[in-house]
Amino acid sequence: MYGNLFVNTIKRLKRIDWILLSIPIIITILGIMTIYSATRPVIDTFQPKFYLRQTVWLVLSLIMLLVVISFDYNRILRFTYHIYAFGILLLLLTIVSGHTGMGAQRWISLGPISFQPSEIFRIILILVTARFLATKGSPLRFSNLSMFFLLYGLVPFFLLYLQPDLGTALVLLVIVTLQTIVRGVHRKVIIGGIIITLIVLPFLGNVLWHGLKGYQKNRLMAFIDPGVDPRGIGYQIEQSKITIGSGKIFGKGYLKGTQGPFRFLPEKHTDFIFSVFAEEWGFFGSIILLLLYMILIIRGLETAYYAKDLFGTLIATGISIMFLLYLTINIGMTMGLMPVVGIPLPFFSYGGTALLSNFISVGLLINIRMRRFELFY
Repeated sequence: MYGNLFVNTIKRLKRIDWILLSIPIIITILGIMTIYSATRPVIDTFQPKFYLRQTVWLVLSLIMLLVVISFDYNRILRFTYHIYAFGILLLLLTIVSGHTGMGAQRWISLGPISFQPSEIFRIILILVTARFLATKGSPLRFSNLSMFFLLYGLVPFFLLYLQPDLGTALVLLVIVTLQTIVRGVHRKVIIGGIIITLIVLPFLGNVLWHGLKGYQKNRLMAFIDPGVDPRGIGYQIEQSKITIGSGKIFGKGYLKGTQGPFRFLPEKHTDFIFSVFAEEWGFFGSIILLLLYMILIIRGLETAYYAKDLFGTLIATGISIMFLLYLTINIGMTMGLMPVVGIPLPFFSYGGTALLSNFISVGLLINIRMRRFELFY
């Protein structure tokens, strides 16, 4: 019995994609180093130990990753809708009694621990979308898609919008849409969807604009014209661009950056942590970091291609798209190419719930990649 257990364990270890596992760990370690550099006590002797908290979350995330890869991902199929209902309940609870911070009500507190349900919900939504699409014929018709987008697209979109977390809401809507396109949609549905979007978009945009908080409107104004108020609403974007530019080709060197620790740059360890990294490691270091992300995303898309079933393909596709969108939006945000929408840099920005969610995603990719070999056993 113990001999068979040992043999099975060795077989599973051989199937693990160590590149897919190691790259997120490397990125997270670089992130923890940058969090320490950005928040190290230069002005004040006391600073919250964000880097230590992120290290603890890394350990917890790796444990959860091991749990995720220990069972066949197809076992999730029967529980997907229950998990989705639980996720919606968490989003409702966040709106009713969530903790407010930085103008948004996005956190639920459990004693000393706070977590952000929207970060966990993005994985839930990818799973339930894959579950639904995998059980429907292709190409998908309007009758299937209308109810699907109502329940699994618009409902979570408006729940996230009410927090408010418009950035995450829009990203999740894009992920669901792209997963659906990958599955295959009838041509008439695509044409009809484009026409309906063009008709509804001006009205919807007006409703969303009037529903935005003051700071969200300021962010959009600062994106359109960063010079409109360089000491006010445009300050964050301008400082971010200055921080990135000051790194030049090879950077100032680790722990030699000034914009973060001297507090010239707001949100230096969360949404704008890439700026701190670029200041210290320069253009060359930034390219290396982006290459690590590209390898991770390409590996995810490759996993989708080689998955043993449609359910696995759609999960891996959704996760890969999620990483790509978060990376593109965050980097674009720090460079002033996109509006500030509160999207963190995966594995790199400070945030325990986001880190946990990202490693669960990687665990699913490894799980799907491991199980593709079961066709030959």
